[in-house]
Amino acid sequence: MAVGDGDRRGTGRGLSAQVLATGALENDFVRLVPLGPGHVGELAAAAQEDPGLYGLAPVPGDAEGMQAYVRAALADAAALRAVPYAIVRKARGGDRSARGDRIAGSVRFMSLEWWTWPHRPSFPIRVAGEPRQAQAGHPPDVVEIGHAWLAASAVRTAVNTAACLLMLAHAFEVWRVHRVTLKTDARNARSRAAIDRIGARFEGILRSHLPAADGIVRDTAMYSLLPGEWPETKQRLESALARAQNGER
Repeated sequence: MAVGDGDRRGTGRGLSAQVLATGALENDFVRLVPLGPGHVGELAAAAQEDPGLYGLAPVPGDAEGMQAYVRAALADAAALRAVPYAIVRKARGGDRSARGDRIAGSVRFMSLEWWTWPHRPSFPIRVAGEPRQAQAGHPPDVVEIGHAWLAASAVRTAVNTAACLLMLAHAFEVWRVHRVTLKTDARNARSRAAIDRIGARFEGILRSHLPAADGIVRDTAMYSLLPGEWPETKQRLESALARAQNGER
């Protein structure tokens, strides 16, 4: 995850919103709460801790820009193209009280895909649970974790690891997706290093792929995780959080 991004190529307008209504996702370190207009002020404050962090990511630098950012995210959510969250950093790892909790960034599921399988009676589908249909309220086949950013005070803490664990667990264990995509500007060394630490597989560079936050056409570094890789990745993330448990503040 880390500071990342994404486009809006989602589908599923006919999907019952229930399958995407995850509610809050929570562990000892963070709570991912469905994004809402009431988060604008705290998100703007989080982004203003160090605006220089976001030179290669589309993170607004003021309250007006953050209001537009949240409004666009909620429009994507209403169109069933994304599931956006505010990242709430808990006061300390083992403290479940609300005192001292604060918003430390944002992230979302996006680029949701429901596959259309070839209709060939002589070659029936041999994948359990397929085909999935958005109109029937089935979970997506593929998701991307993107538009992820953290306040400066949350960088180099357990927040990113904890949020990744929650989202990946939901994707693979609840929705049972076939793939989770992560991508970032190829120049964003910090984001790429964070994705590498998660254990995602680097797939290559898409050249001249998307407009960049700094006004050029960028190359995009592509990564993914598959279901067979999830158990090892989950163990790695859980071990990292266990090591952080005593020192996280």
